[in-house]
Amino acid sequence: MSQSRNSLSVRSVAAWLAWPGLFCLCMAVTAYGFLIGHSHLFFNAAYAGLIVTLFFLERWMPHEEKWRESDGQLPVDIAHTLSSKGTVQMLLLVNGMIGLADVAEGGSLTAYSFWPLGLPLAVQVVLAVVVSEFGLYWAHRLAHEWKWMWRFHAIHHSVRKLWFANTGRFHIVDSLISIVFGLVPLILLGAPMEMVKWVACVTAFIGMLTHCNVDLRFGWLSWVFNTPELHRWHHSKDLREGNKNYGENIMIWDVLFRTYFNEARRPPVDIGIQEYMPRRFYQQLLWPFLGKARRARARERFGAGV
Repeated sequence: MSQSRNSLSVRSVAAWLAWPGLFCLCMAVTAYGFLIGHSHLFFNAAYAGLIVTLFFLERWMPHEEKWRESDGQLPVDIAHTLSSKGTVQMLLLVNGMIGLADVAEGGSLTAYSFWPLGLPLAVQVVLAVVVSEFGLYWAHRLAHEWKWMWRFHAIHHSVRKLWFANTGRFHIVDSLISIVFGLVPLILLGAPMEMVKWVACVTAFIGMLTHCNVDLRFGWLSWVFNTPELHRWHHSKDLREGNKNYGENIMIWDVLFRTYFNEARRPPVDIGIQEYMPRRFYQQLLWPFLGKARRARARERFGAGV
């Protein structure tokens, strides 16, 4: 009985400390990498460590036991991650875009800059996240409210469970749109490329934490950050709940535009979409480009969906 109480006590403490602790640790490791000139190496090390940690936490203290069951989509989730998050975000944004800093005057992509370079670095990073989040918010919201964009974004929402492995399950077009929307506000303000790198790191860490199937507690943190508590509502089949909480990293724009949602009850276990989605990776890549008639024929050929 004593061991059981001790175990519950440890889990209770872990539930409150895990999310902020892991995020702060990942940011600290990455910041050290920036300091010594090896930001890519230390970011990747922190990201890999976060994956391993969440793998074990999801088995020790899962939020939903049902979500531990296989949905048969792991290879598809990995393929989407490699094609969208891996290729587009990490190569194009974190690596390719950073290279432009060498040829951009003052480290900016514009000939001018309204960016407050005199502020402390930490304040600049917070400002960059808030500014970029404005574009990310509207990219995400339009992906739900504009039918053409929803065709691509529906692939992410077709998951029947949330766990760290489907964090990067996005159609490559969906990811490209989000990147463009997130970069434009920073470019217009003439933000240095270092800020682009920081936003990319913050987005990667929070994205992984947001999708984890770990029993966590957040309190006031859910008013500031996009936490798993909020994102589980966002994946609800009930659009009164699902078409809310569009923030990628922080919730300021959801609060201001009144799309924040977090009721005092447990989010639904049965998540996903009401429409059909084919099961295989190549089928999901092609699906958004098919017209109504071709979708009907393809559905017969593809068989059972996700």
